[in-house]
Amino acid sequence: MDNPYQAPSAELQPLQNFEALKYVGFWPRFGAYFIDSLLMMIIIFPIMYLLMGSMDMVAMQSEAPGIGAMIVLYLLPVVLILAFWIIKGSTPGKMIFKAKIVDAKTGGHPSKMQFIGRYLGYIISSLPFCLGFLWIAWDKRKQGWHDKMSGTVVVSPSNDPDQQISFD
Repeated sequence: MDNPYQAPSAELQPLQNFEALKYVGFWPRFGAYFIDSLLMMIIIFPIMYLLMGSMDMVAMQSEAPGIGAMIVLYLLPVVLILAFWIIKGSTPGKMIFKAKIVDAKTGGHPSKMQFIGRYLGYIISSLPFCLGFLWIAWDKRKQGWHDKMSGTVVVSPSNDPDQQISFD
């Protein structure tokens, strides 16, 4: 019989699967960020050209951008990045490096709020000379400040053939 006052229970991901992953360091994550930035420019520049009629940066700076341009420049990147994180747990750049964002405690898929907090954490990570991003280079779990704030880590499958797991 089900007791309505019984503590809830949940199946947790087996620990051996989490141990079969390795933390992704600074340079692969920087490479992924660079690739994602290029892809974002490939998407945004043509749309801006359609909206503004020119890609002349001087002319664009002298004109007040319309609401459409503001949405494309500021909202579209946020929506695209969060959509990739929520659906895939990764961006196209991270996928190239076989890296994935996971919950730091369980190794499972983070919640939407964790992803939103992670994105907002980018602002804090970038403020003091990008120190929050550079932190990845010497942190033992390769976490930036945005990862620590949101409770996430970026991992990839282990190179050890004895510990290979499915990474879908």
